[in-house]
Amino acid sequence: MAQHDAPAGAHGREDGGAQRAAPEPLGPESLTWRYFGDWRGILLALWAGSMQNMHPQLGAGVEEHSQFFTERFARLFRSLYPIYGVVYDGDRAATTAREVRGYHTEVSGVDRHGRQYHALTPETYYWAHATFFMGMIVFQDRLGEGLSEEAKRTLYEESVRWYGLYGMSMRPVPADWDEFRRYWEHMCTSVLEVNNATRDVLDLGELSRPPALWWLPERLWRVLRLPVARGFTWLTVGLYHPAVRERLGYRWGRGDEVAFRIVGAVTSACWKLVPFEWRYHPRARAAWRRARRAQTGTGTVETPYRNLPPRAERDSPKHYSPPVEPASRGPSRLVRRLL
Repeated sequence: MAQHDAPAGAHGREDGGAQRAAPEPLGPESLTWRYFGDWRGILLALWAGSMQNMHPQLGAGVEEHSQFFTERFARLFRSLYPIYGVVYDGDRAATTAREVRGYHTEVSGVDRHGRQYHALTPETYYWAHATFFMGMIVFQDRLGEGLSEEAKRTLYEESVRWYGLYGMSMRPVPADWDEFRRYWEHMCTSVLEVNNATRDVLDLGELSRPPALWWLPERLWRVLRLPVARGFTWLTVGLYHPAVRERLGYRWGRGDEVAFRIVGAVTSACWKLVPFEWRYHPRARAAWRRARRAQTGTGTVETPYRNLPPRAERDSPKHYSPPVEPASRGPSRLVRRLL
């Protein structure tokens, strides 16, 4: 497979291979714990999905192997559990990381241009991780409170520890934050491409009703879907690197930028009113609770039954499909749906 992911002069990190000891998992003292599991990250879903799919090999794998587009919300919400678990699972984080890696073992093939791909090719796998890490930076700089250069360097070094838990080759991992910025710039300007997987993830024309809006009549959702889709797409365009925005054919004017900054300021101000634990995804929230009570090995919060893959796919090694039971009906139904 042709490799063109690394910019000239990038030297990455020494690859210790299979003999390399797994790094210490991240803990509550890390900046990553503070930012990664924040529920506002849902606003990055379209950005992250499209940025990942624009990678030639990753996009090909999605086109040929993923069922994301037939169960968009269920796939998104269940995937967050193990993804967040690699950061928040403490002494179990390395096990979670190996499970996540295992879901990609069989994702391989040849794309429409005749290029071979495999999801576990180091450069391809690292790109997905890079978007998760960079998502924190992009969100805080564009819609959050902003980050200092020192904080970005710290988050980057933490992302290397986090990535090391997967047991993948460290060859494509930039040596430091400065080298990562050059890597990101190179990827955005010279490597990412527009493909069917990217166009599909950005197509919200038939977006189904979000689970949190289960109470909204379907007829009313069909009326609201268009403005919701346009607003979400506009938000995503505002998060893109200018080169990516241009490649996808989007325009971004001064008025867009002013409105975007207002949205960011309002989002940040309102978020401060939310109680601390409720700002986080359930997997992250459970980790914060364990840390505050000095508990370990107290079990893992798994995705609810409603997010599981279609029944016929639940035994596939490509899916995270924990053995959870359907929720019973009762007065807490609304609470369960919101979590």
